[in-house]
Amino acid sequence: MKIEVIVGNIVKQPDMEAVVNSANANLRLGSGVAGAIHTAAGPKLEEYCKPYAPLQFGAFLVTPGFKLPNLWVIHVRAASYTHHDDAPQILEQAIEAALRAAHQNDIRAMAIPAIGTGVFAFPPELSAEITAKVLSSAAKVAPHLQCIRVCVASEFLRDVYVAALEAKGVDVSLKESAPV
Repeated sequence: MKIEVIVGNIVKQPDMEAVVNSANANLRLGSGVAGAIHTAAGPKLEEYCKPYAPLQFGAFLVTPGFKLPNLWVIHVRAASYTHHDDAPQILEQAIEAALRAAHQNDIRAMAIPAIGTGVFAFPPELSAEITAKVLSSAAKVAPHLQCIRVCVASEFLRDVYVAALEAKGVDVSLKESAPV
């Protein structure tokens, strides 16, 4: 399995079958990644999601990508680092849920954002450490998955995620950064 870390916009990954949405409980247009994905996918995504809300911690929802260049959106839910005592455990469950979704839907390539580093206020090093822990066993959880691309918003975050992945023994591919 190839794991890449790039500075790039999650909604501009046309070579990925799926993108992961750091969703809010109501599966609606929000800020950060949820806002970007819903805006790029168009209003049909929110309509499609309505019957499945609220999304519980540790759960996932796979929807069509609608106007995105990706076939699928995998919605998972993290928690606010400043408002939930168990936010690190919930973040781990969210990333594990994305892998389970990929496995159950035979997805071979997915892009995942730096979940938690935006409005959920996770320290970048902690989010990267949790992500690296989960991705280090991705091949066992989702054996059909051939590529995971972690899309981050800055060179600083890319360096933090690469260091965390390498510390877990993950061989990281550095792809050219894409426009954010």
